[in-house]
Amino acid sequence: MTTSFALYRLPYGQHATLLQQYDGSSLLASEAGGDGPFQALNGQEGFVVAPFAVSPEQPLLLIRPDSVADIPLDADFEATVRQDYNGVVIGLQRLCNTITKPLYCSSRAAYAHDFACFHDQLRAGTYRKLVLSRCIELPVGSGAPDGLQLFQRACRRYPRVFVALVYTPQSGLWLTATPEILLEGDGQRWRTIALAGTQPAVDGEEPEWSAKDLEEQRIVAAYIGDCLKPLAADVHEEGPRTVRAAHLLHLRSDFTFSLPPATGVGRLLHELHPTPAVCGLPKAEASAFIQAHEQSPRRYYSGFLGPIGSRSTHLYVTLRCMELTAGCFRLYAGGGLLAESNEQQEWQETEAKLDTMRRLLD
Repeated sequence: MTTSFALYRLPYGQHATLLQQYDGSSLLASEAGGDGPFQALNGQEGFVVAPFAVSPEQPLLLIRPDSVADIPLDADFEATVRQDYNGVVIGLQRLCNTITKPLYCSSRAAYAHDFACFHDQLRAGTYRKLVLSRCIELPVGSGAPDGLQLFQRACRRYPRVFVALVYTPQSGLWLTATPEILLEGDGQRWRTIALAGTQPAVDGEEPEWSAKDLEEQRIVAAYIGDCLKPLAADVHEEGPRTVRAAHLLHLRSDFTFSLPPATGVGRLLHELHPTPAVCGLPKAEASAFIQAHEQSPRRYYSGFLGPIGSRSTHLYVTLRCMELTAGCFRLYAGGGLLAESNEQQEWQETEAKLDTMRRLLD
């Protein structure tokens, strides 16, 4: 019987990969430790599930590849999975029943309260940037799609992004369709990106980026460059450029580099995560402030996930995601705040980001 699984599709992929673990524990770390929890990922093979902040409640997880299968994303995909991978399919609804604890979900007034709390700190100069997130719950009605159907819809509607449906007993069941690479490579050459700024895509129109969006992107890119300097070699930066993810546009800069043999992937992940795109600056202080003052718990939202191995690694920031539970779909979104941020505009940005998952439920 499958205890954990990851069903995922890389951007523009024509097949999905199903990775299953049959028994044993997926937990790698449940606290930060002196050198950070991600050192435990060095030399590992499997599928990583990492939270925004590692803790006993949200540990760092690895799904071991006891079984790996490639499944074509064709007209027979759903029937093939339901017929040939019965353990996963039967488990979808039962597994999502394992999380029933209600979360605090952001109303309009609650978001305004949190925004004011965060914005006061930014205007006082305590932080250069803070990211404020929120969560909404949508009821699971009769006839609602299950996780497999939602995964297939996401693959069809969002070909440019990384799509994954992931379950472990510790994390529960999550679906994500995320555009943001945290780290990918083949063991020789590596890549990461700085992704910031958001606006709706309008066909036929050239986007105009605000000073706030440009500054937010510059902060993220500068942070990544600083992280790479002491650890990586042959670093090359390109951008920023405008890219599309689902119905939204973002600013993106690409970094390619190599890692010396003595530098483990875990060390680099410790430096990169969480980037200012999901946290803030200065990083340690911003992360602590978010965890203390953000009323809506993030759990695995704004962490990272994806396959890891000696030959191929594709780790993505867990954005545009939902948590599937017994009675509701929990959707998560956030946005970067600067001193000049406007509360109404930031609320509207989170609404636009929530639509990536919300549209799958129509």
